[in-house]
Amino acid sequence: MNMDEKKISQPEMGLADKTAEVSSLPTVTDQHVWDALRQCYDPEIPVNIVDLGLVYEVKVEEELPGDANVYIRMTLTAPGCGMGPMIAADVKRRVQQIRGVSNVLVELVFDPIWNPDMMTEAAKLMLNMG
Repeated sequence: MNMDEKKISQPEMGLADKTAEVSSLPTVTDQHVWDALRQCYDPEIPVNIVDLGLVYEVKVEEELPGDANVYIRMTLTAPGCGMGPMIAADVKRRVQQIRGVSNVLVELVFDPIWNPDMMTEAAKLMLNMG
């Protein structure tokens, strides 16, 4: 049998290799989520939703590396804001783009009701409110 006729089989992945593969998956942190949320804007206001104070809570649950569930509790500047579904969809889309995120739940709440005091100083300055 010559070299061209030999079948060379790959060894099966051992336990150590599988462990290394799992440990190389990213761990999703709250900071990853907050960074993604800073890319989301209310289309009517030129300040990101984090600096506006619209995000009340971020929770990342990751039982397995690379398989994170993210929960975001947020509000809008007004309960009747017509942009609410669009902002929530943008939040979900951007957070789902984080490597290692499997599921995203965005909950819109109106308690407490948002007010301008929830904005960062930088946001207030950008909007000439500070």
